[in-house]
Amino acid sequence: MARPIIGIISNQHTINDEYVVQAAGEINISAVADVAEGLPLLVPADPDKVHLSDLLENCAGFVFTGGRANVHPEEYGEAETPAHGTFDRNRDRITLPLIRALVERGQPLLGICRGFQEVNVAMGGTLYPEIRDLPGRDNHRMPPDGTLEEKFALRHNVEFSEGGVFHQLMGAQSVLTNTLHGQGIKTPGPRVVVDGHAPDGTAEAVYIDGAPGFTLSVQWHPEWNAKADPVSRPLFEAFGAACRDWADGQRARPMLRSA
Repeated sequence: MARPIIGIISNQHTINDEYVVQAAGEINISAVADVAEGLPLLVPADPDKVHLSDLLENCAGFVFTGGRANVHPEEYGEAETPAHGTFDRNRDRITLPLIRALVERGQPLLGICRGFQEVNVAMGGTLYPEIRDLPGRDNHRMPPDGTLEEKFALRHNVEFSEGGVFHQLMGAQSVLTNTLHGQGIKTPGPRVVVDGHAPDGTAEAVYIDGAPGFTLSVQWHPEWNAKADPVSRPLFEAFGAACRDWADGQRARPMLRSA
């Protein structure tokens, strides 16, 4: 049986200040191929090169990856400030309508870091430009120094709602995760259910209420060490199973629901 095609949203980069590329991290590709057991397909974040209908028809599901650029605040009704950082309006033009279409169709999506924030914005929510500037909040950004292993080290717990979707999936109500983000959810969209929080109250895990398919998203980076990590592996395995069902014509695979 052929593996389901899973789209991985890429990010635009410039090599040597002149050569523009679309790229996705090797760890995203490995997580999709080795844990979700899908066929990775890199999706360029350029709406002039890809069309929404083609993506929906050819891919069984999508991973909305992290990235340096942030969702532009105009997408959630706020003015741009220096605190909002850099942007990629082309990626906004791809991801936000794609997320809404996937939710409506029941087609699987997995949001990671920026992707987590994109899901909230696509569903009508807003973002804080900088979590560490809020009273009582921790610095969730990537450590500036150290090896990749140190940057992606497990740094704080995430507490899930008792009996909720993530609690059931992980088999534990509290898990240890990495943290490498500056922005975060301010106001959840009307259907966005925050199912997990960091100790400082930052939203870390969400799903879409009433969606007919898989819509789990997380603020941390589960693609790091996904094959061996006890938190990352079940997330990608469940996402892969939902993608296989979609590709096999079973269409929507309901998420676990709270009791």
